[in-house]
Amino acid sequence: MVRRKPWEVSDELWAVIEPLLPRHERRFRHPGRKRIDDRKTLQGVLFVLYTGIQWEYLPQELGFGSGSTCWRRLAEWQEAGVWEELQRVLLDRLREADRLDFSRAAIDASHVPAKRGRSSPKVGPSPVDRARPGSKHHVLTDARGTPLRVSLTGGHRNDVTQLLPLVDALPRVRGKRGRPRRKPRVLYADRGYDHDVYRRRLRERGIVPRIARRGEPHGSGLGRVRWVAESAIAWLHGPRRLRTRWETRDDMHDAFLQLAHCMTLARKNPAF
Repeated sequence: MVRRKPWEVSDELWAVIEPLLPRHERRFRHPGRKRIDDRKTLQGVLFVLYTGIQWEYLPQELGFGSGSTCWRRLAEWQEAGVWEELQRVLLDRLREADRLDFSRAAIDASHVPAKRGRSSPKVGPSPVDRARPGSKHHVLTDARGTPLRVSLTGGHRNDVTQLLPLVDALPRVRGKRGRPRRKPRVLYADRGYDHDVYRRRLRERGIVPRIARRGEPHGSGLGRVRWVAESAIAWLHGPRRLRTRWETRDDMHDAFLQLAHCMTLARKNPAF
């Protein structure tokens, strides 16, 4: 059996994605050049995401269209909120297949260097080396390491600033009979999230905080359950385009991050 390349979209996955894309009806008079097929263009975007190639060097012989066409299509879909809606659908499918565990969640962040976008709001000096600007990818996962939400901030932002936004942004995950799930029972985090005010706010939301405290020796045992967040970040950074930020615009780098999140969810579903 030939293994499918990561930028190839299966028929099953395309059947889920296609209804979420914006519709474009051709004009009867002066229709202009025919629009390149959305499925091929999406595969071109995924090719850039996974290989890290520059847009202008996207091979034309692959039939994905030009790099500028794929760039515009990615920007259009990001503005239309396609990836957020796709994440909700894929999470529903995972819960229906009994592959989500809301008994606990874990949160973590990772710094990636930025080659461009130094004047963007979501690029800042690294907390370890201020001469290295970059961005941070934040991820909230379930107990099995499936990313539930991801977000983008500047490299200088404290990890804890995304704790509540990620928790509050969790969609209502359906897929089974009964009330949709929207929050985990317990949340695990490292010392970067050690703030009592956030522990209190988590309890107000009905979530039990399990956050390591600064100044205490190692041996809390949280690493036995918190490692899934680091594993999820490794999955998200599998595509080369996300290991280093090359985008000047924040929304375009975030589009790649959200798309990688979608592909990670699709990869964890046996139906795709």
